[in-house]
Amino acid sequence: QVQFVESGGGLVQAGGSLRLSCAASGLTFSINAMGWYRQVPGKQRELVAIISSTGNTNYADSVKGRFTISRDNAKNTVYLQMNSLKPEDTAVYYCNTRFYDSSRSLRSYWGQGTQVTVSS
Repeated sequence: QVQFVESGGGLVQAGGSLRLSCAASGLTFSINAMGWYRQVPGKQRELVAIISSTGNTNYADSVKGRFTISRDNAKNTVYLQMNSLKPEDTAVYYCNTRFYDSSRSLRSYWGQGTQVTVSS
């Protein structure tokens, strides 16, 4: 069973930094793309950053130049380094992966979420 354990969220002042971690189990981590999403109450969950199995990355325009996604396949862990944080980055952050299973059904898995709050 695929499981994620997220950590690293918290309260930080604007301009500060946080590093989120997502430890995965129950999957062949190294072959799967991993993503970080965020959600605020009343809004849709949005993609923040994604990293492919080969290390290619993509970012939402709102976080480019401030956030960095990385992965450590030896630790089955994906990270999100968040610098120059702004109050509008306040959200619950989730890690995610999706892949086709043996029956060719698309499966999507989410972590439990970690709260990031940026005070002005």
